[in-house]
Amino acid sequence: MTDILQAIRGMNDVLPDESYRWQYVESILRDIMAAYCYEEIRMPVLEPTALFKRSIGEVTDIVEKEMYTFADRNGDLLSLRPEGTASCVRACIEHNLLYQQAPRLWYIGPMYRYERPQKGRYRQFYQFGIEALGFSSPNVDVEVMAIAWRILKALNLMPYVKLEINSLGTPQCRKQFRQTLVDYFTQYKDQLDEDSLRRLGTNPLRILDSKNPSMQALIEDAPKLADSWNDEAKAHFAAVCVGLEAVGIEYKVNSRLVRGLDYYTHTVFEWTTDQLGAQSAVCAGGRYDGLVTQLGGKDTPAVGFSLGIERLLMLFEQQACKSPHPHVYLMSLGDEAQRQALCLAEELRTQFPALRVHFHATDASLKSQFKRADKLQADVAIVLGETELAQGVFGYKHLKKAQEQQSLTKPALIHQLQQEFLQHV
Repeated sequence: MTDILQAIRGMNDVLPDESYRWQYVESILRDIMAAYCYEEIRMPVLEPTALFKRSIGEVTDIVEKEMYTFADRNGDLLSLRPEGTASCVRACIEHNLLYQQAPRLWYIGPMYRYERPQKGRYRQFYQFGIEALGFSSPNVDVEVMAIAWRILKALNLMPYVKLEINSLGTPQCRKQFRQTLVDYFTQYKDQLDEDSLRRLGTNPLRILDSKNPSMQALIEDAPKLADSWNDEAKAHFAAVCVGLEAVGIEYKVNSRLVRGLDYYTHTVFEWTTDQLGAQSAVCAGGRYDGLVTQLGGKDTPAVGFSLGIERLLMLFEQQACKSPHPHVYLMSLGDEAQRQALCLAEELRTQFPALRVHFHATDASLKSQFKRADKLQADVAIVLGETELAQGVFGYKHLKKAQEQQSLTKPALIHQLQQEFLQHV
């Protein structure tokens, strides 16, 4: 017997009883993006590996251990995208979107990282991201965080999340802080775990991200980023704080918050939760003023964030969100009745595009079809059986009201649907 093929570990199917929740969340995202005048961009999932090495950094965990990378038939190294910002910036440079304009873009789609799958962390995962390019003002940092705040608020998730912010300062600040961290942690090499020892020589800021309990006291006593800020960094961060307070967004300054990717400067932030175990970050982002130049474009300030769709949906499970039910369930008995029911279904969809019409060509009894309609929580049933077919009428039965079934001609049926579902049609 042939083994049944299954999905790759860490890459999950989204089944029909879940997909409506994805659609609902995506509709919220699209509406909010329209309100902020952001435009959608769609990038390929496959990019040159060099793109991520140059943007994310060759000594990051993502590039060193997590990317899906392979050589194609020409021997070129390609990678499935592990994040969206680098791809978005590459597209802006390639298509000259930065010339005399400041694009405000959003995207949604799958990302890929090879790591141990667990709740809220998958090998194929979906991210929604926004990128505002060409803006240096700290007020744009605030607006970007306000967009995330509005999304979370629209999904009634504010009770479960909090905003944490910090600043990495300018590249000069970050370089100085990096050396300060190396000097500090080198004194305590014997107390560092394996990951921290590796990061000490590659990306020491990531040591501050360690969740190892035995490392926390050492991390708590480590130098603070703020001690390395210059006047420019201090002024930018102060303006961000003032802006957040002005628009009424609560936040907490987390001096240990860093971003693992090399391209961040100035503001970094995370919307975090304590509802998802170890995977606390729901939305994360910040400013990356040097990335466009790093990838070969002109000097362009930029800021953005990415939001994990799966993690958002895990939080959203706590909210009541029901699958859309059919307004009308069309049932029939016999071949001719099926054909007429099919024609009626198409006519209704043409005349009333917002009406949800369910037609199921089946030889099951009307009793079984009524049970199916009840299970789907349909509002009304339109019945075309032998009697209705002979009389040239349609049965019209409320499934949620205690009313007798009516026999209606087609014009009367259309009128009844208009009256019943006026708000939908």
